[in-house]
Parts: sequence; C-alpha cells; structure tokens
Amino acid sequence: MKQHFKKNNGASSDSSDGMPADTSVAHSTVPYARTTQRLPFTIRVVADEPALLKAVEVRRSAYARHLPELATRMCEPDLADREAGTAILLAESKLDGAPLGTMRIQTNRLAPLALEQSVKLPPWLKGRRLAEATRLGVAGGQIGRVVKTMLFKALFLYCQQRDIEYMVITARAPIDREYETMLFEDVFPDLGYIPMQHVGNLPHRILAGRVAEAESRWQAIGHPLFTLVFQTSHPDIGRLDLDLSFVEDPVGFAEQQYGM
Repeated sequence: MKQHFKKNNGASSDSSDGMPADTSVAHSTVPYARTTQRLPFTIRVVADEPALLKAVEVRRSAYARHLPELATRMCEPDLADREAGTAILLAESKLDGAPLGTMRIQTNRLAPLALEQSVKLPPWLKGRRLAEATRLGVAGGQIGRVVKTMLFKALFLYCQQRDIEYMVITARAPIDREYETMLFEDVFPDLGYIPMQHVGNLPHRILAGRVAEAESRWQAIGHPLFTLVFQTSHPDIGRLDLDLSFVEDPVGFAEQQYGM
C-alpha cells in the first residue's frame, strides 16, 4: 500500500497532524519581535517522501564527515522518521532547493523518548512534556553554521508552540559544549558520557533545557544569540505548529483548515 501523510484531527496541539501539500513558509513569528530578517534558506516540516529523502541526504552527508561508519547506515529513512509524534525539520537553499540541514524532533506524548532505550529519566523529568532533538546534520562551511543556529531556533519555536517543558538532547564531545553555552544542563552530572542505543551506542551526554526559562536566562547573561532568537522574526522559518508522520492511508490528506 502506498504511504501518504495523513491528517489527524485531534484537538491536542501536540498531535500527529498532517498538513496540506503547500508547506509554505512565513508563518512562524516571535512575539514582540523588533526586527525581521530574511535568510538565504527556508526551514519547514517535512510533509512528503521527496522532502524526507532530502533530509536523509543531508543527514548522511553530515554524519559522514565525523562518524563515517554510522553514516553508512543512514542511506534510507529511519523507522523513527515516520513514527507518530515525530517531526523532521528541513532547511533548503532558496537558490536551488538543495538540502542544507535537518533535525528530527520527537515528543513523549505518544511514546517514550528514544534516549529512554538507554537510561531511565530522573524524577525531575518524569511526567513532564519533553521533546528530544536527534539526527542533527548540516552542510559544511559557514552556511552550515548559520543553518544549525536557525534549526535550534526552529526547535525552540516548535517546543514553545506545543507547551513542551524541556528540550532534551544527547551530545558527544566536543559538541556537548555548544549546548552548555545555550544553558542546557546535564541530566546525569555524575555519569558523564553514556552509550546511547539510538546513536550507534556511542558515548553521549544527556542535557536538558527548560523552554519557559530560556528567554529570561539568555537575557540575564546577555547571550550573544538572544536578539536573534527572541527579538527577531524569521519568516523563512515555516509553519511549525504541525506534527507530520507517515501512515498507511489509501486516501491521503484529510481536509482541515489551520489558523494563523
């Protein structure tokens, strides 16, 4: 049976919803934004098979630069890419549509986070609304660094729109230091690097950042990205208020209207 993206008309804002084939940008805004900035690329939630394959392409290419053995197992979409409650972000060049970056986001509304295959969450995270960011991959060079920053802004907006309490990530050295600069905190400070099943059993630290406190904490320390993330509107970050997943559906899209 052919796979389609299907809409789920559930009332929850953190549902596995689909969206129309027109995944246009210019929907995500920052409240009270002082400025608007255009980017040389767009970021959208993957809504079809061709877009998913583009995300897989840039993911594999990025991992090949640092973890070539793991990259050899990334030629096809992961099973998790199509699971309900999962969204794949895709950054694409405005010039030629080339994929420049990707990130997978999974919430714990429908299933445990992938990292829970390897560890039990501490009490302060149990029963919380969580989102785990995985499979981050960006193009090389300066454009890749910009794309990475904007993918994290998109992650924050995604979590904010769903009332997610904590963003959770796993990171190997030295990338974990980047998350520390974003004020993510060690979930298991006494354990250090832990082999993680969902990332090839490679040792990773687990870090978490509280969504509701991010803006005030960044402002308090004068974080260099505070204005970019919290006071600048980026219309090229597309609509993020939807979770999309592949399901078996002979009909395809169901009709549904979405407000701005």
